Amino acid sequence: MVDLATLEQAALTALQACTDEPALRAWNTRFFGKHGEVLQALKGVGAVPPDQRKSYGQEANRLKEDLLARYENALAEVRARTLEQSLQTDRLDITLPGRPAPRGRLHLSNQTLRQIYAIFADMGFQIYRSREIEDDLTNFELLNMPPHHPARDMWDTFYTTTPGVILRTHTSPGQIHVMRELFPRPIRVILPGMCYRYEQITARSEIMFHQVEGLVIGEKITMADLKGTITAFARRLFGPERQIRIRSSYFPFTEPSIEVDVDWPKDDPISGDISKGTGWLEIMGAGMVHPVVLRHGGYDPAKYSGFAFGMGPERIAMRKYGIDDIRQFWKNDLRFLSQF
Repeated sequence: MVDLATLEQAALTALQACTDEPALRAWNTRFFGKHGEVLQALKGVGAVPPDQRKSYGQEANRLKEDLLARYENALAEVRARTLEQSLQTDRLDITLPGRPAPRGRLHLSNQTLRQIYAIFADMGFQIYRSREIEDDLTNFELLNMPPHHPARDMWDTFYTTTPGVILRTHTSPGQIHVMRELFPRPIRVILPGMCYRYEQITARSEIMFHQVEGLVIGEKITMADLKGTITAFARRLFGPERQIRIRSSYFPFTEPSIEVDVDWPKDDPISGDISKGTGWLEIMGAGMVHPVVLRHGGYDPAKYSGFAFGMGPERIAMRKYGIDDIRQFWKNDLRFLSQF
C-alpha cells in the first residue's frame, strides 16, 4: 500500500521546483504518465485491506484531482509569465497595422490593349477574335500572296507537322474570317491577338507579339474615312496635340497602302531613342482593302470598299513609355513590370 501523504508531499515539492513549461511537462509525466506514481497508487487499491479500501480510494482520488488542478494552475502561470517576458523583450505592438499583401496588376501589354479597345469601342468598333493556328491559304494566298510572292519572306513563320497548317504571322487572316461570317453586312471591327514569326530575337523584334488589326467594310468607304479614324485614334492614345503624318507604302492586301506616323517633341529626353531624331514615330501600317481580298471575303469590290490597319501594342507601349528593349515584355521580371 502506497503512503498517500508521503506521495502528496513529494509531488507538491517537485511541482514547486518547476520554473518552466518543459519542467512541468516532465512533472506531469512522472506522476500522471502511463507508469506515473499517482496512477500506480490508484491501481494499488486492490492490495489495501478491505476495511481500509474505501477511505484509501477516496483519499487517492482527492490527491489525484488536487494535484491535477495545481498542475493546470502552474502551467497557466508559466505560460502567462513567458508571454509577458516575450512582449517585453520583442516589443510587439499589436496596435500597428498589418503589412498589406502586394497587389497584382495588368501586364503592360494588356494595359495597352485595353486602352486600344476602349478607344475603338467609342468609335463603334467591335472586337472579333480569330484563331492563332491558320492554314497557308488564309494566312497568305487569300490575302493576295500566292506561293511565289516575295512578300512571304517578310512573314516567315512556324510550320506544324501537318502540311499547310502554320502559326499565323499577322492578324490579317482574320479579315477573311470576319468578312465570310458577316457578309453582306457592313463591318467595323478590330481583331486583336498573338502573332508568330521566325525572326532573330533582338531589342526591336521578337518571335511572338501582340497585334491589333482593324477592318471597316461598307459602301462608299474612302481614304478620308481611314485618315479620320487613324487621326482620332492617335490623338486619343498619345494626346490631342499630336500631329499625324501619312507616308505611302506597300502591303499585298491593301491598295493604296500607307504608313502612319505621329509627331514626337524633339525636346523630349527620349526623343532620340523613339523617333531617331526625326521628330516622328511610326505607329501602324494601313490602306484600302485590296479588291482581291474583298472578293475572297465575299464582297463585290464594285459595290463595296473598305480600309484596314495593323499595329503592335508592344511597339506602341515602347514608344509611349520609352522602353528600349521589346524582350522586357516576355521576361516576367517584376522589377520591370511593377513600373507600369
